Amino acid sequence: MKKRALSGLLKLDGPLLSILSLLIAIVISGVIMAVCGYNPIEAFGAILAGSFGSQRAIVQTLTQATPLIFTGLAFAFAKKASLINLGAEGQLYMGALASAAVGMLDLGLPMALHLPLAVAAGMAAGGLYAGLVGVLKVKFGSNEVIATVMLNSIATYLVDYLLNGPMLAENSSVAQTERVLETAQLPRIFQQLTIAILLAVAACILVKLFMDRTALGYEIRAVGLNPDAAETAGISKAKVTIVALCISGCIAGLAGASHVLGVDRRLINGFSNDYGFSGISVAALAADSPVGVIFAGIVFGALRAGTMELNRTTSIPVEFVNVIQAMVVILVAAPLLVKELKRLNPAGWSRKTKKEVA
Repeated sequence: MKKRALSGLLKLDGPLLSILSLLIAIVISGVIMAVCGYNPIEAFGAILAGSFGSQRAIVQTLTQATPLIFTGLAFAFAKKASLINLGAEGQLYMGALASAAVGMLDLGLPMALHLPLAVAAGMAAGGLYAGLVGVLKVKFGSNEVIATVMLNSIATYLVDYLLNGPMLAENSSVAQTERVLETAQLPRIFQQLTIAILLAVAACILVKLFMDRTALGYEIRAVGLNPDAAETAGISKAKVTIVALCISGCIAGLAGASHVLGVDRRLINGFSNDYGFSGISVAALAADSPVGVIFAGIVFGALRAGTMELNRTTSIPVEFVNVIQAMVVILVAAPLLVKELKRLNPAGWSRKTKKEVA
């Protein structure tokens, strides 16, 4: 009986594992709330009302989901090449900085040219910042996890310095730039929701097509599955590492660009609500699927939007929403870790399982 249940759990993968993990995370979080003396039904009711209870709530959910889709896709893309990009936050900041700088320049260009140029600047800045990590890894054997985390701090401190000094808006008491020109502003659909949500969905679909139907996409997947076998087949692991991190950084930079050019329409210090790091949770819930990132981003966007309603209408601490996110990552990662251990040592696992069943 135990063996069948364990085998069934290990067979779960992709969407099924993600949905089950989300449901269990909600149940566990509800139990923790109840133990702490709070009403979980009231909490989840407030979250649901704040995320889908009205037109304004839905708009807020999609607005919050937009950068999460970008950063989740950035993490998932790097993961396809067996790379852990924890630098989406820094790449997002660099993308926002470059987009703001280009967006404020009066180049005399129409929107059809100025807006794409500002967006491209953000993508290029994020891509180059992530590509630096790839070069350090290939040339000097640097660990991409440590390098990306350290570069996050450099990016945020650089933006902090510029917004409190050279790029500070005139007569502003807040660390922010001047507004970007109208020719560089992303059109809004409703309130703060811009066409960036459409760009995010399109990016996920394009990445899916890129990975499945292009030679470079095949090389990235091959290196991610088995680097040694890929190199034996003539695929350059060094090239794939740099290219994968560059593309991942471009996507993260696009998150920063979309926020600056669409939501705030200027670069404000501390604008990111940990969008870069939350992208890890989004990618985990999506099981690193580019299309799954769309739905996972909306789920976490709904949690963020619902948090505002939870904070406004109840006395329940909003930190419980962070518990839900953390439990999702843990519950998704645990079966995958068990599968990896089983793959590495199938004989030992089999003996251990038989012993436990007996």
